[in-house]
Amino acid sequence: MTNLTKSKHNVKIIILFVGVLLFPTLVFSSEQTLPSMIGSPFAVVALIIFILAYLAVMMEEYTALAKSKPVVFAAGIIWLLVAVAAHQHNVDPAALKSALNHNLVEYASLLLFLLVAMTYINVLIERNVFEALRCWLIKKGFSYYQMFWITGFIAFFLSPIADNLTTALLMGTVVVAVGNGSAKFISLSFINIVVASNAGGAFSPFGDITTLMVWQAGKAQFTDFFALFFPALVNFIVPAFIMSLALPNDKPESIDVTVKMKRGAVRAMLLFLLTIFSAVAAENFFHLPPYIGMLTGLSYLFLFTYYLNVTSQKRTDKPEFNIFSRVAKAEWDTLLFFYGVIFCVGGLAFLGYLSVASHYFYTGLGASAANIIAGLLSAVIDNIPVMFAILTMSPEMDTFQWLLVTLTAGVGGSLLSIGSAAGVALMGQSNAYTFITHLKWSWAIALGYICSIGVHFWLNG
Repeated sequence: MTNLTKSKHNVKIIILFVGVLLFPTLVFSSEQTLPSMIGSPFAVVALIIFILAYLAVMMEEYTALAKSKPVVFAAGIIWLLVAVAAHQHNVDPAALKSALNHNLVEYASLLLFLLVAMTYINVLIERNVFEALRCWLIKKGFSYYQMFWITGFIAFFLSPIADNLTTALLMGTVVVAVGNGSAKFISLSFINIVVASNAGGAFSPFGDITTLMVWQAGKAQFTDFFALFFPALVNFIVPAFIMSLALPNDKPESIDVTVKMKRGAVRAMLLFLLTIFSAVAAENFFHLPPYIGMLTGLSYLFLFTYYLNVTSQKRTDKPEFNIFSRVAKAEWDTLLFFYGVIFCVGGLAFLGYLSVASHYFYTGLGASAANIIAGLLSAVIDNIPVMFAILTMSPEMDTFQWLLVTLTAGVGGSLLSIGSAAGVALMGQSNAYTFITHLKWSWAIALGYICSIGVHFWLNG
């Protein structure tokens, strides 16, 4: 999974840079009245350092330098330059400290939330939940046509709970095992899984980092995202139907494989659902940040794994289940990468770069046009930095527009294979799925993109 994440963030380098310049929204409030410091030579150097850091991220696959390292370094240097520029412009040091604290709160909220979610997913993987599902699908003997739709719908409904990368990898292994070397079936199914995973994540705050960002920023309530269900479904169904007409008519041989889930797997799934409910309840009923509910849910898992160990039939000095080993397996490189992104973008926002971009796009073009363009950018840049930049700009938009940009940024990455973690991950699983094979069907995916926006305007506008 590390190599797949590396490939994804090769694209993110350009994406985040463009996102910073074009869509500033998450890190710093647009209400700041500080003087623009873009003309300062320190501001120019800060921008250059940011670009160089992302070039290093892009080269991660070739240099073996983890993506978090250059951006964390760049974040520190950029804020030193910000401090010098602020002193030159007689900016109150309290404003500088306030901006840093704002970025810290944003990052801490995201870090704690994602850490719990990653831990639960790692526990479910260790308990063989996903492997059991994969093996069950393989041995059922479905036709290519049936498997195409089954894997697509599972991806669509699984990604709102698990992330799109995990969902794509799981369904991809099923497709490769069932495909028996049928390049056409594998390539079409992979494209379908990418579209379905990204679309499914758009209507749930837990389905994608971008939806989580919008929810935690208070731009939409938890239940508001469900209004995107039908637009997201259309985004998946339209290209899936078109591609299904090109599927081979063969039926692969069934493979007799069985994997059983480990003890406590079902209860771990139920605890995950209870944890999600806790996060929603903390936000909606007690007006607490969602990470409070998530961390409370992590304690459920801590107590449950203690129960598994004390009731284990083995009862050796080594416990059956070490929960902290699952915590340690969280993608720390990715989590620290988010720190670098947030503080780099926050520094550039403080200097004034993002307010200029926000004025051009959201004031000049209008919210609808800017939000649709954001989705197209996410196919090239990746949706996380795009959404992060938009939240940093924090343009004045109603819930409908925030849901629109959540939809477009979430599903826009499906237009190209490099536009999302799901697409990059599957390119590494089979030679049958490449950038070109995906590009051949981008017209159908674009049709679904347009239709989903139309449905959103029709139902929610």
